[in-house]
Amino acid sequence: MRILLLCSSFNGLTQRAWLELRRAGHDVSVELAVSEHVMVEAAELAKPDLVICPFLKERVPEALWRGHRTVIIHPGPPGDRGPSSLDWAIAEGEREWGVTALQAVEEMDAGPIWGWRAFPMPAEPPRKSALYNGLVADAAVELVAEVAAKAADPSFVPVPLDYRSPAVSGRLRRAMRHADREFSFEQPAEEIVRVVRAADGAPGGRARLCDLPVRVFDVHHGPDLAGVPGAVAARREGAVLVHTGQGTVWVGHLRLEEEGALKLPAAMVLGERVAGVGERAGYSEITYDRGEEVGVVSFDFYNGAMSTDQCRRLAAALRYAAAQDTRVLVVRGGEVFSNGIHLNVIEAARHPELEAWMNINAINAVCREIVGCTSQLVVTSIAGNAGAGGVMMGLGADRVIVREPVVLNPHYRTMGLFGSEYWTYVLPRRVGAERAAALTGRALPVGAAEAVELGLADRVAGGSRQEFERRVLDFAQRLAGDASFDGLLAARRQAREADERRKPLDAYRAEELAEMSRDMFDDRAGFREARRAFVGKARAVATPPHLARHRELSGASGAVVPAASHM
Repeated sequence: MRILLLCSSFNGLTQRAWLELRRAGHDVSVELAVSEHVMVEAAELAKPDLVICPFLKERVPEALWRGHRTVIIHPGPPGDRGPSSLDWAIAEGEREWGVTALQAVEEMDAGPIWGWRAFPMPAEPPRKSALYNGLVADAAVELVAEVAAKAADPSFVPVPLDYRSPAVSGRLRRAMRHADREFSFEQPAEEIVRVVRAADGAPGGRARLCDLPVRVFDVHHGPDLAGVPGAVAARREGAVLVHTGQGTVWVGHLRLEEEGALKLPAAMVLGERVAGVGERAGYSEITYDRGEEVGVVSFDFYNGAMSTDQCRRLAAALRYAAAQDTRVLVVRGGEVFSNGIHLNVIEAARHPELEAWMNINAINAVCREIVGCTSQLVVTSIAGNAGAGGVMMGLGADRVIVREPVVLNPHYRTMGLFGSEYWTYVLPRRVGAERAAALTGRALPVGAAEAVELGLADRVAGGSRQEFERRVLDFAQRLAGDASFDGLLAARRQAREADERRKPLDAYRAEELAEMSRDMFDDRAGFREARRAFVGKARAVATPPHLARHRELSGASGAVVPAASHM
């Protein structure tokens, strides 16, 4: 079928839907819902058999849903309505939640039902963004495939929403207000964690810390220490440990309540107010676990962004792990594997271009440790999405294993960068020069199965993140005990030595950094503007041409917002 994906942003969920539909053989085009005029125009150009709206924030124009079969994917069970579904589900401790596909009608979220999926909520309150990108996205992608199949069936009729039905468990909920997200550090840690996670990654919990009005993100339970609620007890790797009315919480990130403030590591936001506070163990973004034959370096950076300091710590951990007497090194990412350099920290720096330069050199050092490790075989475990330098960082390993729902974005172009992280070495080595140019040039996402087909990855494994990590560890242990291990390790060393003679890694690095210096300091491709738009969450004004296939085929120009829609 010809399908139009109408979305608020081309994020991880929408990318998964796009990949799923294309893999099923559908002709898929994307339009960002930047205005009613643009949405209607997109449907006129695309002439779709079906319009699918994954978690669309905007109201679908009447002219669109009356003229085209339009299905909304809503992040709540049947009957749930309102814009803050996931926020309320976490805040109120729902034991079960779901995703519903319903036809667009005049009243939002009230149309007839095409299908739904239900799932148990985690016992520990999840971060809203983690729930969205995990269980909710998994259910949504299944539903998108189901909706496409039902749309091809002329006998299918959606079921009207009926609150008397036992299958309809949801209800209309109002939008969350600022007051719903406020908390005091006088409250118990358990309550604080739930309030903040219901608002993480946006807009954050609201509180005062060190006499500053802040938005709070990235909270974790701390040790049971006595102290004055709201007092900062310790620091660790950019996070601060804060006393509460009962227990403590680690606060990873904050944003000041002021115009233009950015979400940054908590200790960076508080600055001199916590400069004299001591360090304390118990919180770590990077860990090393050593078994008899397999060592695992695990890192979990908030939203996958890697600052200069984080990169330096990770490079040190990898150096330590490579020096151990183990046979296989597993490099394991977190909820998001990595999205490369930390744009928020860069933008907040006194000299952003200099910070960007330091950051790219620091992440290059991480990549060098992975590529240059010849004392062990290296396995990359990618359980979460990865983009830009984060993809390239993982490709330096001998084996790359990707979790089934993962989306990779192996390109830099949309951020106005040439890219570094030794990508001109590791990417062509895996997929060939022609495919490497296509992947970085077309700037489109790649699913896990396609990654294996292309050579970006070696294996795909399913299951939850915990199940996936267990499978990767089992693979690494089998690899360590394989009769051919010595030959494999010798082949890795010989290949690295031959590659080094042909062209040293330092040469790749120098060539990439020469290009990056022009992007970062001369701003030849719009890195400054792209960075500011990203960190400032600027609303898109047009759909990128490489996504809007309907416009390309019709010869129409970009989906520019009419002047009236800015009012």
